[in-house]
Formats: sequence, C-alpha cells, structure tokens
Amino acid sequence: MSVQNFTNSLIKVKEKCSKIFAFFHGNPPAIIGGVLISMVLIGALMAPVLATHNPDKRVARPHMPPSAEHILGTTRSGRDVYSQVLHGARKSLTVALSAGLIAMTLAVTIGVSSGYLGGKVDEWLNFITNVFLVFPQLPLLIVLAAFLGQVGSMVITLLLGITSWPWGARVIRSQTMALRNKEFIISAEVMGESKLRIIFVEILPNLVSIVFGGFLGTVIYAMGSEAGLGILGLGDATEVSWGSMLYWAQTSSALYTGAWWEMIVPAMALAITGGSLALINMSIDEVSNPKLRTGPHMKLWKKLKKEADQRRGLL
Repeated sequence: MSVQNFTNSLIKVKEKCSKIFAFFHGNPPAIIGGVLISMVLIGALMAPVLATHNPDKRVARPHMPPSAEHILGTTRSGRDVYSQVLHGARKSLTVALSAGLIAMTLAVTIGVSSGYLGGKVDEWLNFITNVFLVFPQLPLLIVLAAFLGQVGSMVITLLLGITSWPWGARVIRSQTMALRNKEFIISAEVMGESKLRIIFVEILPNLVSIVFGGFLGTVIYAMGSEAGLGILGLGDATEVSWGSMLYWAQTSSALYTGAWWEMIVPAMALAITGGSLALINMSIDEVSNPKLRTGPHMKLWKKLKKEADQRRGLL
C-alpha cells in the first residue's frame, strides 16, 4: 500500500470516527439508548459467563423471592430467573435481529427496484406491496403460527421477516423516486453507468439513515411480536426466551401468587431493549430529517459534514 493510499484510509477512518462522535455528542437520546442497548447486548453475549445457574434446570424451591443466592428469584419450576433472562436475551435478540435483517433486505430490494426502474416493474412490485399491506400483520402471524402449531424460533423469524417488509419498502420507494431525478443520478446515466452501479453506488448510500431507522423499527416490532406469540403459547415453550418466560409466568399465575419477579423481569427486559432502540431511532431521525435537526449536537454534525464535503471537493 502506497503512502497516499494509507493517508486516504486514515482520513476516511477519522471522518467516520468524527461522525460517530458527532452523533452522540450533546445528544441525550442517543447516549442513553446506546448505553442501555450496549448493556443488553453485553449481557446476552456474556450470558454463559454471567449466568449463575443453568437456565434449564431446577436449582431451588419454586417461587423463591430475590435473595443473595438468586438475585431475581426463581420460577414456579425452581429455575433461576436471572440466568433465564440472560440466556433468553440471546434467543429473543437473535430472532428480532434476524427478522429485521430479512425484512429490510426485502424492503430495500423491492423499494429501490420499484422506485428507480419504474414502469411495469414499479406497477407489479407496488401491487405486491399493497397486497401485503392489506393484511394486518399480528393477526396474520397468529393465524399462521396457530396453523403450524407450536413453532420454533427459526419459523418465527421467517414469519416475522416475510411479513414485516411492506412499510419499509413503501418509504424506500418514495425516497428512491425523489432521488432518481437528481442531477448526480442523471449525470451517471448520461455517462453510461449500469443500473446496478447507480443503485449500489449512487442511490443506496443516500438511503443509509432511512434503511437503518427502518431496521431498528422492524427489530422492535419483531421483538414484541415474538414475545406476543410466546405469551399466547404459539412458540416453542421449551426454548428459553423472554416470550417463553412470560408464557410460563402467565401459566403459573405469578402475579396472583405474589411472585411478581417472574413476570416483571422479562417484561422489563423487553421494555428496556425496545426503549433503547426507540431512542436511537429517534436520534437517527434528528440527523436524517432536516425538520428535526435541532440541538447543540447538530452544529458539530453540520460542521464535520461541511469539512468532509470540502475535502472531497464538493463545495
């Protein structure tokens, strides 16, 4: 690697680090959301190390309250709630993130293709999107899960991913249609660049904030839907997840018997995770939406963006 290439690489890394710093600087929602989701992710990744007991085995008497030995108490079957909520985070987050990835992949593919290619392609893809939008998602998920019987996490992930893309596709399509008539897109077409290169190099980089925001929204929805299916008993109750924990807490009437910790702990885990993702999504909206660009952190963001544009010779 030449000295010039190495210098350019360092400049790009510095620009990315500066943008990340600018995103969090003076932005309380981003800071709070980032700290909370980092704690959740660390707990999920380090579950085998942080857990004090085997989440699948009986380790104490039923419905023991929180104590030094069992920090968050035990379930009706004598399992440690603290260990279960850590291991349950791995399953619930895996389902939610995988479903969000599937949904946004479909949304980006269909939305960009429909918005940029237009014509018959737009008509057919728009028709398919409208068909999926007609069906209410959660009732459709309940019907499909009930038809298939108790389903595992893989099936739930596919169901959530395949049914959660239409709203994202509609937003991406409208943004792509707004971009297709911009000067840099027309210039690329006049220069004879291929449609694939225009989509990947010219259009998609301008949709990053919208795609990432839609991904976070889909993850929040998928996480709530997975928990909802679990509470209804339509998921695999033998798997340790936040949804299955709520199902067993409901089945054992935990709140009525005074064992509030069995119900409250997984519910709080869902609320904290969903809230942290919502805060980060809100922060992304403030950066990407000109009407929401307020607060001291936006001055630094605009300054860094202007400096980066000047280095590239755009101003």
